[in-house]
Amino acid sequence: MGEAILAAVLNRGLSTPQTIWVSDVKDERRQYLQQTYQVSVTESNREAAVTGDIIILAIKPQNLPEVMPELNGRIKPGQLVLSIIAGARIDTLCKGIGHRQIVRAMPNTPAQIGEGISVWTATTEVNETQKEQARAILSTLGREIFVDDEGYLDMATAVSGSGPAYFFLFMECLVEAAIRIGFSQDTAQELVLQTMLGSGQLLKKSGKSPAELRRLVTSPGGTTAAALQQLESGHFSELVSQAVAAAYRRAKELGR
Repeated sequence: MGEAILAAVLNRGLSTPQTIWVSDVKDERRQYLQQTYQVSVTESNREAAVTGDIIILAIKPQNLPEVMPELNGRIKPGQLVLSIIAGARIDTLCKGIGHRQIVRAMPNTPAQIGEGISVWTATTEVNETQKEQARAILSTLGREIFVDDEGYLDMATAVSGSGPAYFFLFMECLVEAAIRIGFSQDTAQELVLQTMLGSGQLLKKSGKSPAELRRLVTSPGGTTAAALQQLESGHFSELVSQAVAAAYRRAKELGR
């Protein structure tokens, strides 16, 4: 996700390679980023943090305890810290890095192609100019929604953050079912992919709710009704609700 932000920021002209420093512990990764994007690279988080107006934290949650001490005392007043670390609460970041101008965001994987959605919030110390900077960065990844309560980020993690995996699983199952009744792998994948893409666009452009569109395509006694009856008999809706609730609980646990 960090590379997705880097690529999007450069492609949209929000910054230039000459003004960007990227830190990474792996030499191979640093060389790749330098050659691909012509940015400056370093293995030192401290060195990367002292330049620029915005610091983006795009690391794995398990690496945060070792990164925070490196940054504590190195971030200058006026610098904005934008964190996309899953589960890392603002209070934890503030205490760990000794800085309070922090934006916390939850993007999702379609951000890699500019079709994602990010939910984000900010501390009261983040000024309007910095909020606009954060909004501009997140907008390069797709849509963005600002919330004034950090609790919504755990909810977003369960819905939009983990959401792509739910759709991928359903598509995977639908492809397997299509193959089982006689389609080839390639044809099954094409049918399912275009059905998903077309359905999403129809929902977006029709102005109708998912429930309305479902009812319109479901004739009493027809094929769609027969399929939906099977899903409902397996408590499909309840399983989806339980899955989101499980992801939500886990998101809150990660933030403790």
